Amino acid sequence: MSKSLKKIALIVTLGTLLSKTGGLARQLLIAAAFGIGTAYDAYNYAYILPGFLLILIGGNNGPFHNAMVSILSKRDDSESSEILASIRTIVGTMLLFISLLLFIGASPIISIFGPALESDVHQVAVLQLRIMAPIAFISGLIGLEFGSLNAKDEFWIPAISPIISSISIIFGISIFWLKVGSEINSSELAIKGGIVLALSTLVGATLQWLVQFPLLAKSGLNKVRFAFNWHHPGVQEVWKVIAPATLSSGMLQINVCTDLFFASAIAGAASGLSYASLLVQAPLGLFSNALLIPLLPTFAKLTEPESKSELIIRIRQGIMFSLSSMILLAALFLTLGNPIVSLIYKRGAFDQGAVNLVSQILIAYAIGMPAYLCRDLLVRIFYCLGDSITPLRLSILGIGLNALFDWLLIGGPTPIGNQLPFNFGAPGLVIATALINLLTCLALLFKLNLKLDGLPLKRWSIDLIKLFLAGFMSGFVAWSLNIGVAWPNSHLGEVIKVSFAGCISIGLFGVIGNALGVKEVNAALIILKRKFIHQ
Repeated sequence: MSKSLKKIALIVTLGTLLSKTGGLARQLLIAAAFGIGTAYDAYNYAYILPGFLLILIGGNNGPFHNAMVSILSKRDDSESSEILASIRTIVGTMLLFISLLLFIGASPIISIFGPALESDVHQVAVLQLRIMAPIAFISGLIGLEFGSLNAKDEFWIPAISPIISSISIIFGISIFWLKVGSEINSSELAIKGGIVLALSTLVGATLQWLVQFPLLAKSGLNKVRFAFNWHHPGVQEVWKVIAPATLSSGMLQINVCTDLFFASAIAGAASGLSYASLLVQAPLGLFSNALLIPLLPTFAKLTEPESKSELIIRIRQGIMFSLSSMILLAALFLTLGNPIVSLIYKRGAFDQGAVNLVSQILIAYAIGMPAYLCRDLLVRIFYCLGDSITPLRLSILGIGLNALFDWLLIGGPTPIGNQLPFNFGAPGLVIATALINLLTCLALLFKLNLKLDGLPLKRWSIDLIKLFLAGFMSGFVAWSLNIGVAWPNSHLGEVIKVSFAGCISIGLFGVIGNALGVKEVNAALIILKRKFIHQ
C-alpha cells in the first residue's frame, strides 16, 4: 500500500469527523426549526427511497464503494478508467429510470410506506419525494466514484464530501427561517418549509457528486462516455460483488422501511427515530469509516490460503476495536441519554416532550450498537472473501424476523382483536432491529469459523466478556454521577454534567479494559500516551 493504514485511518477519521459535525449542525437546525412537526415527519417518509439509495450505493462502505475498491485497487489507471466508464453507464441508465418512477409514483409510494399518515403529512411527503427523485440517479455516480478514488489512494475528498450536503440544507433552512421567523412550523408554512428542505437536500447531493471531478481528472477517471462493455472481466467481477451486496445491504434498509411502516401509526415516531438515529449514526459512521475503509484493502489482499493466519489477526483486531468503541458508547448513551438529548436538541420547536421521546429511542439504539458495527465489519469480510451470498441470505431472513419483532414489541393487535402484552412503542422498533443484528452477527461468525477452518472464538469470547464488564462499570459510574450529584439546573449545568461524567466513564473504561488484559484497549492507550504525553 502506498499509504500506511494509520495515515489512511487518520485522513478518513478527520474527514468523517468533519462530515459528522456538519450533519449534527444540520440536524440541530432542523430540530429547532421543525421539531416533531408536519414538515419533518413528512420528510422522513419522502426521503426513504432517495436516502436509501444515497446511503446504500452512494456512501462510503456501501456495496458500490466496496466493489470498486476491491476491483480497481488491483488494476492500472487505463483499465480502471474502462471499467468505471462501463459501470457508470449501466448503473446510470438503471438509476435514471428509477428516478422517473419515483417522480411519477410519488403518491402511492408514500401510501405504501406510511399507510396511517395524516392527510397533510402525506401531501407534503409527496411533494418532497418528487423534488428529491433525481437523487436516485446521482447516488450511483457518487458511490462508484467514491470507491474509484479510494482505490487510487485518494481518501480526503470522499471522506469530507457529505458535509457539502449538510451545508446546503443548513443554508436553505436558515434563509427560510430568517424570512418567516417562528411561524416556520405553522400549518400554512409547513408545505413551503418541506419544499425548502427537499430542494436543499437535492442541491447538496448534486454538489457532493460534482466535488469529486477534480480528483477524478487527476487519476484519469473523469472521462464521461457511454460504454456498455459487459464482457470486460473487470466489469463482470464488479457486478459479481455489486449485485448481491446491494441486495444484501438493501435488505437492511427494507428493515428501516418496515420500522417506518409501523411508526406511521405512532404520532411523532418517524421524527423521533430520525433524531435519535443521528446521535447514534454519527459515532457509528466515524468508527466505521476509520476502521473499515483502511482495513478493506488489507482484507482483500489477505484472501490467499497462505495469508490465513494474518487475515485472522486482522479480523480479531477489527472485531475487538469495533466492540470496544461501541460498548463504551452504548454505556454512555444508556446512562446519559436524557441529558445528551436535552443538551443537543432542546431549543426552538424541540420541547421537553420531544426530549423524552428521543431519549427513550436513543437508549434502545444504544443496546444494539455493538452488534450493529460488528455485523457491518463481518459483512465486509465476507465480501472480501468473495462470498456475498451468505450476507444476502441472512438479510432476507432478517426482513421477516424484523417485521415480526416490530409487531410484537410495539404491542400490535392480534387477528382476534386483542393487544399483545408488549407495548414499547417507538423504542420497540429499534429493539427489534438490535435483535436482528445480534442474530446476524452470530450466524456470520459461525459461517466465518467454518470458512477459515477455525477461529479462536473461545479466546475472543473471554475478551468480549471483559469488555462488557468494563462497559458496565464505566456506565455505572456515569449513571451515579448523573443522578447522585446536584448539577446546576441550566444549559451550562447540562454541559458540565455530560462532559464530566462522560470523560470519567471513558477514562475508567480504558483503565479497566487495560487492567483486564484486552490488548486492543492497551494498544489504544499506548497511542494516546504517545500523542498527548510524549509529544
